[in-house]
Amino acid sequence: MKIEIKSTDILTHIDGVPVRMWEGVTEQGVACKVFVHRLAVHNDDDADQFERELREQIEPGRVFDLRIAKYNINKRCFNK
Repeated sequence: MKIEIKSTDILTHIDGVPVRMWEGVTEQGVACKVFVHRLAVHNDDDADQFERELREQIEPGRVFDLRIAKYNINKRCFNK
């Protein structure tokens, strides 16, 4: 399976661990959510450049408690 993902500004906690929600789509066009705790760059690659690109994309933003927020996939937004 392959998923193309894009970072969002939505932060939350899963099992006590802070994560950022990314929105994704599979090769077959199925929308999904990916919750990322950490990203790693191979030792041979430029980790500083990766960090700059990630920060340019979107800074950390809103924090949501997923236990009380309902996600509407069709509207791609959170409703409390």
